[in-house]
Amino acid sequence: MVNYHHVIHALRRKPMALLHLVYRDQLFPREAYRRTFDALLAERNARLASRCMVGLLALAHEWGCEAALAQHLKVLLEAGELQQLDVLREGFAPAPAEFPHVEVRLESLGIYDALMDRPRGGGMA
Repeated sequence: MVNYHHVIHALRRKPMALLHLVYRDQLFPREAYRRTFDALLAERNARLASRCMVGLLALAHEWGCEAALAQHLKVLLEAGELQQLDVLREGFAPAPAEFPHVEVRLESLGIYDALMDRPRGGGMA
């Protein structure tokens, strides 16, 4: 079984590759993703449809929202609608304010030099 997590980075560089993949239907993690790609191909040119679909897969991969995004895509398909990728990103990617604040304190390299100069314990006398 092909897992889109393994190829998403390559597809982001070359989204048109999705169109001609022999294992494309196996690549989609859920039926809603395959149906969405079919709908995108019917509504847009192949280049834009491929770019959008790869963007959706990347969104699911990066933010761990595969199931929730699939459910949302299913609702959109049933309503006969397709939202722009930017709109979906806004709805599923966390807002920057939700990211934790991480402060990294770098120590002086002199500390490491002091460790290297310190005699090792337990050695021969």
